[in-house]
Amino acid sequence: RHLAEFWMVEPELAFADLNDDMDCAEAYLKHCITHVLKHCDEDLQFFEKNISKDNLRERLQNVVDQDFARITYTEAVEHVLSAKKKFEFPIQWGSDLQSEHERYISEEVYKDRPVIVRDYPKDIKAFYMRANDDGKTVAAMDVLVPKVGELMGGSQREERLDVLEKKIEEVGLEKESYWWYLELRKYGSVPHSGFGLGFERLVQYVTGVENIRDVIAFPRYPGSADF
Repeated sequence: RHLAEFWMVEPELAFADLNDDMDCAEAYLKHCITHVLKHCDEDLQFFEKNISKDNLRERLQNVVDQDFARITYTEAVEHVLSAKKKFEFPIQWGSDLQSEHERYISEEVYKDRPVIVRDYPKDIKAFYMRANDDGKTVAAMDVLVPKVGELMGGSQREERLDVLEKKIEEVGLEKESYWWYLELRKYGSVPHSGFGLGFERLVQYVTGVENIRDVIAFPRYPGSADF
């Protein structure tokens, strides 16, 4: 289920808060899938017949046609806790969502609809994600899709220098090592956000291939780099 190396598409947006970030992520994913549906129908027919063996094109078209559901992390945890099924990994507020939880939310709770989960606990996210006013969560978001789970993840970045310095100290990092990062905010900054899209996960999603190791363009693993 895992790769030693993977590719990431990573947009960063100036003058953008978390809502802008979510809007961009949704539009970007819809654009990619629309392009595939428009230009690669013969390939999709092949994958539908031989690989996914289900309604692959219909599933992709549903992504394009529907608005993504948007919920908070707290709501996501409540959905999982109230589920009438057993999960391999237990969950409580403050723990990270596992793939089985993410797929349950997008496939069963929201009926095969992409879901954006926002406002995660600060303790399970990176220090550079912007702190929310509640003091417990950060302005982070993940995009969940049926059959895969998390496909994209991002956040609004912390632009306030004093808050960022405090967070670096709280997580036990050496502030001196991040002087260059702090310098970007030292003389003022603007709200900015970004996200990452796992390229192999996107290929996996649009082709219906189950194992991510089968979609990496140039597979590498420890000890295999000859040059």
